[in-house]
Amino acid sequence: MVVIRIASLLAFVFVQWSCALAVDFQDKVKPLLAKYCVECHQGDDARGQVDLEQLTAENAAEHYQVWESVAERLRTREMPPEDELQPSEQQRLDFLQWYDQTLVRSVQSRPATLRPRRLCAVEYRNTMRTLFGFDLEVAIVEAEQTVIEKSLVMKLLPPDPPGKSGFCNDTQWAPLTTELWDQYSYLADAAIEELFSSKRRELLEKIVGPVGDQGLTAVQAEVLVNDFAARAYRRPVRHVTSDVLLDLDSQTEVLTATKFALKRILMSPQFLYRSLGTETQTAADGRTGRLAVDDYEFAQRLSYFLWADMPDEELFKAAREGKLSSPEQIRQQIDRMIDSPKSISLSTDFAHQWLTLGEVEKNNVQVPEAEALRSQPRDFMRYLFQEDRPLIELIDSRVAFANPYTQGFYGDDRKQMKRYRKAAGIEREIVPNEKITLQKTVERGGILTMPGILAMNKGPILRGVWILERILGEHLPEPPPDVGQVPPAPKGVKMTFRQRFEQHRANSACAVCHNKIDPLGFALQRYEGAKFQKTGSVDTTGQLPSGETFNDFQELKSILVTSKRRQVIKNIVERTLSYAVCRKLELFDRPTVDAITDKLNQTDGTYRDLVYEIAISVPLREAMVQTSLSDDKESQ
Repeated sequence: MVVIRIASLLAFVFVQWSCALAVDFQDKVKPLLAKYCVECHQGDDARGQVDLEQLTAENAAEHYQVWESVAERLRTREMPPEDELQPSEQQRLDFLQWYDQTLVRSVQSRPATLRPRRLCAVEYRNTMRTLFGFDLEVAIVEAEQTVIEKSLVMKLLPPDPPGKSGFCNDTQWAPLTTELWDQYSYLADAAIEELFSSKRRELLEKIVGPVGDQGLTAVQAEVLVNDFAARAYRRPVRHVTSDVLLDLDSQTEVLTATKFALKRILMSPQFLYRSLGTETQTAADGRTGRLAVDDYEFAQRLSYFLWADMPDEELFKAAREGKLSSPEQIRQQIDRMIDSPKSISLSTDFAHQWLTLGEVEKNNVQVPEAEALRSQPRDFMRYLFQEDRPLIELIDSRVAFANPYTQGFYGDDRKQMKRYRKAAGIEREIVPNEKITLQKTVERGGILTMPGILAMNKGPILRGVWILERILGEHLPEPPPDVGQVPPAPKGVKMTFRQRFEQHRANSACAVCHNKIDPLGFALQRYEGAKFQKTGSVDTTGQLPSGETFNDFQELKSILVTSKRRQVIKNIVERTLSYAVCRKLELFDRPTVDAITDKLNQTDGTYRDLVYEIAISVPLREAMVQTSLSDDKESQ
């Protein structure tokens, strides 16, 4: 009765944990909340939309993120506010011990339930391109001063909205609409027709051998369909019999039947969705329902994480030969894959969505300038992954990327760049970036002072919010509906925006968030737009809620890479892991996040180290599956 015994043991452990959680909560946590927190954080009007009155020991796990926020505020002394009654040091310690030792340590790492997930538009485009060996393109001439999407797939498929994770590859709950199905059908027909066209004859013959004047034979059709099915389904499949093909006499009938077979594959759930047909292997400890995914599923997880594309032949070969098990084998594949041009998706897709680089396009700048501003952080993120830089270099780096449209931001350091000569007759054109080393431009370096990031976040509030959410990983509630505008200066009185803003944030409901936002944003006040003001009276001083003070952005950056270092690294880990697993992270992911964060923080981990740690982690290597009734009976 193995299942019954395991269930009984789990129930016993859960009861013991629940009792300990309840006792500590009643004795130490509830009194603290009641005395110092609930007055401002209860009901529909709770400050920051954080209602602590409803929290109990029983629903602690359900509201884990709230507890995490409360613990962080108490730990950094952001809460209660300075002008409110403060808990004693022992009370703070008691709460943090309850949180760290009772709540956090009770959480057991486990994988998510295995669910099929539809390929997002970018993944579908890349997979079709790899599968066929060519990209379906729109017949259009691209001018030098424009950036045009040539992919027919990206032109026709509706964009995937971000899922709960904030990433567009989070499609496990996205519907397969009639519109999408029709576009899949059209694209499948277009790709198949092009495969059999004269201009793609060489690609076809690489699979089936020389094709005579009479066209594809039935035997060649069988080879093609079987090869295509295995690659399209991204795992071995049962041999597709060609009885129907072999019985056909007419070459036209063979071609028609072959096209039909290929389209059937392209319209199948096994192609359009990931994780269908995945085989699982019982985990080493024999836990029921928690299984290790097979090598083919793991290969897919790696390839769609690093390439947003299906595995290549070398990765398929490693899966087929069982060479995706040892740390050395996995690290070797990761290095190879990041070195591949396909890993550009880590910057064009992952970093683009994480850093909201699409907002650059909304700044009403012309295409060459917009592309220059947008490509800087993209190229920088690609550099961090490809050259295996330390994680914290996201904030502080001596490397930048510039072209003729952005070189003016880098002073004398731009002299390192090659002299640009515009082609005759071309007024403006897209120009690639060059890598430069920042030796004299001390006000630049790292993602925060890149012109594109500054330009899309105009003003201290937007900049502060962006740093808080995208770099530090904190989530802000919606502002109060009656927040109002920053009042103008009284007539005849000269006031800076910061001075006028002090009146606005006097509202206690606003101050809760602005105490965190404003110091970060005002530290960048010398960056007017994207340009840096070296002279003039500008107040860039600030104090973080956790107590650190600074005089300018350089000192703030120093704080971010020292006392805020773990928080920055944790956010990088969370964003990357969430993108890798294509879903919002849950409570059971917390042990994985903490373990990776601590290891990389202590060892000055790099971006390839991060990818490796994610690749060998529970969320990527395992899955929760529902065992059938027959399986349960057999195990009893």
